[in-house]
Amino acid sequence: MKIGIGNDHSALELKAEIIGFLKEKGHEVIDYGTNSTESCDYPVYGEKVARAVVSGEVEQGILICGTGLGISLAANKVRGIRAAVCSEPYTARMARQHNNCNILAFGARVVGAELAKMIVDTWLSTEFEGGRHQRRVDMIMAIEENK
Repeated sequence: MKIGIGNDHSALELKAEIIGFLKEKGHEVIDYGTNSTESCDYPVYGEKVARAVVSGEVEQGILICGTGLGISLAANKVRGIRAAVCSEPYTARMARQHNNCNILAFGARVVGAELAKMIVDTWLSTEFEGGRHQRRVDMIMAIEENK
C-alpha cells in the first residue's frame, strides 16, 4: 500500500520510527512532513497529506503532531477526508471498521513509538464493515455538501 505521512516539528523521531515500521511491513511511504526541528505550522502538513489522499496519489495517510488534534483538524477541512485521532488500538479499529477513515492521526507527545506502531498496525489491518456503517459515512460526507 502507498501511504502518505506528514508531521510537524514535534514528531520527527516518531515519524522516523513509523516510516521504518511501515517499510518493514512492505508499504511504500511518501513523506510530506517537515524534517526540521524548527517550529512550523502543522496545518500545512495536514493539508498536504489530505490532498494526496483525495487525489489518489496515496491510498491512506498518517499524520503526527504533538497531540494529533491540530493536524487532523486541518486534514478534515479537505473535502473527502475522514481523519481520526487515535491514542490506542481500539479507536483505530473502530475508525476503520465503522467510519472508513482514510487518515490516521496521533500525538508524538501522547503515545510512544511502540504504542504508535500497534495503533498503525491495527488501523491498516482493519477493513471497513460497510452495511449500516456506510449509511452513516454517507451522512458524514453529505455534511460537506450542505454549506
